[in-house]
Amino acid sequence: MPTPFKKESVWDYPRPPKLEAISRRVQVRFAGEWIADSQRAFRVLETSHPPVYYIPSEDVRTDFLVREQRGSYCEFKGAASYWSLQVNSRRSENAAWSYLAPNAAFASLRGCFAFYASRVEDCFVDGERVTPQAGDFYGGWITSDIAGPFKGEPGTRSW
Repeated sequence: MPTPFKKESVWDYPRPPKLEAISRRVQVRFAGEWIADSQRAFRVLETSHPPVYYIPSEDVRTDFLVREQRGSYCEFKGAASYWSLQVNSRRSENAAWSYLAPNAAFASLRGCFAFYASRVEDCFVDGERVTPQAGDFYGGWITSDIAGPFKGEPGTRSW
C-alpha cells in the first residue's frame, strides 16, 4: 500500500534557520519577462515561515534590477540590500533582496537574490505557482508541499 504524501510543516523547521541547496526549478516572472530561472537555488527554512528561495545571480536577469537605498538586518544572515525591478515602464519597488556579505553560516547566499512573490507577477517551484507569504516583511513562498499556519498572517507578528 503506498504511503500517503506528508507535507513539510513549517513548525518542524529549525531556529536558527537552515540553509539548503536544492535542484528544484525556481522561476520568477514580472512584466511578461522571465526574471529568474534556476535549478541551482537555495532555500532557507525557519520555524513558522514558508521557505525563502535564493537564486544565484547567474540565473537572474540582473539588467532589470535597480539597487535601492533601503536595507535591513537579519541576526542570522547579516545586512540585506534591496532591489527594485524595472522592465520597460513597469516598476516594482523593493521586489528583491540580497546579502552582499552574508554571515559565515550563510556564505552561500552571496550573489543570490530572493524575490517577494507578492511584488512580481508569478513565482514557480517545479511549475507550481506559489502563494506569497502574508504580510509585507517576510518573503516566503507557499507551495502545496508545506503546511502552516505561517508567520505573517494577521495576529502572528509577535510569534
